[in-house]
Amino acid sequence: MAQKITEVSEAALDYSCNPVPEDGRMSKFSLTMAWWSCCSAMFYVVVAATLAAGFGTVNTLIGMGLSVVTYAAVNAVISRYAIRTGSSVAMFSRILFGRSGAALATLIFAATAIYYAVFEGSVMALAATFLFTGLDYKVAALLVVLYSVPLIFGSVQHWLDKFNGVLLPIYLIGLASCVGLAISKYGYSNAWLTAVPKGGAPAMGWWQVYVAYMGVWILMMYVFDYARFGKKADVEYHAKFNFGAPFFIMSFLIGGLAGIFLVQTIPIEGALSEVSAVKAIIMMMGGFGLLFVWATQTRINTANFYLATVNFETLGKLTLGLKLSKYFWGILVGAIVYALMLMNVFSYLLKALAYQGIFVVAWVAIALAYILKDARSEHADEASKDDSEYPAYNSRGLIAWFGSVAIGIAMMNIPAVTSFSSPCSAIAGFVLYMALRPSEKTVPVKAVKA
Repeated sequence: MAQKITEVSEAALDYSCNPVPEDGRMSKFSLTMAWWSCCSAMFYVVVAATLAAGFGTVNTLIGMGLSVVTYAAVNAVISRYAIRTGSSVAMFSRILFGRSGAALATLIFAATAIYYAVFEGSVMALAATFLFTGLDYKVAALLVVLYSVPLIFGSVQHWLDKFNGVLLPIYLIGLASCVGLAISKYGYSNAWLTAVPKGGAPAMGWWQVYVAYMGVWILMMYVFDYARFGKKADVEYHAKFNFGAPFFIMSFLIGGLAGIFLVQTIPIEGALSEVSAVKAIIMMMGGFGLLFVWATQTRINTANFYLATVNFETLGKLTLGLKLSKYFWGILVGAIVYALMLMNVFSYLLKALAYQGIFVVAWVAIALAYILKDARSEHADEASKDDSEYPAYNSRGLIAWFGSVAIGIAMMNIPAVTSFSSPCSAIAGFVLYMALRPSEKTVPVKAVKA
């Protein structure tokens, strides 16, 4: 009986199917440590270097700067709403799309988190095999999953903030050491600041970079599910700092600048990839390089595994009525991640994420439209109702969502306009939701009684 009570209490701490009450919220510092685990992915380091190789450093810096402004503006709106209501992406999506539509949004969120966990976990496993040449990749991948799953069994409030707070100095020291050692070993030149691809930088290269960063708008969903743990008294801090520009300056600009410099400075064999860049770091720094990669990948994967687990937990309840422990869903996520890690993840994940990215971009646009137009401060309970109070489908939201997704996917497959697919999908989602009259099936929102 005691064990059962402990499991229920631990699961309740994540509020996967209920809004986070005020007494379940976190302090500013704790939530900052938990959330800033997402700033240290090697993805940010390498994607900037890859984009700079294709579009030039100046174009990449412009695109990253515009992305920081966009992310900060969008997340200021999203984080304030999540803090006010305490709701998650899954609970909020019931308002936009109804119960069944919310299940699809939750599935896409959970699947995307799993894909990122696979990607980052694979990088960690490969890094270990680079240093320990006798280590088999399958064994390394299993070890990564075996230590990653237990990390998310503790709640966000009582464990992940402390764990990621300890790893943060390792990440910062490691990043600075990478740059310092590269300068010491290979020398320094300002050429990396003006580097362009062979044949010169393409016209509108900055736009291509900006659109590339739209491919990770899944971070907006990540923000939503983390911000709900913020205290209402701290809303301005979280909107402007924790989930705002400083976070994305650290993730995109600082991490990106380091990546561009390192790739332009360190000789890398073969085509640039996240794996080749990690291999160069291991070769240059040895064991400390592996520790640095472990810290970066483990920090981001606490978020990936955690969000995949709680969203699968919610999905099980929404679709099958299952009320299983967080431990069950965490182990299931671990098994799925391991199975996918044994496949050729780097060949199919990016394509899958490109299509899912269209769904995510459209979701974000529709969420903004709702929050800016329909949400009211006096409706603090709008996302906290029982599932039975929502219709199976909300035609207004679904038409806007699928309509904008169809536009985005169609444009993605037309080479001449591919770079406009995500922006047009976002614009279409926002405009369609704003333009459509509320469906008769839309659940009316009742004001909170005084």
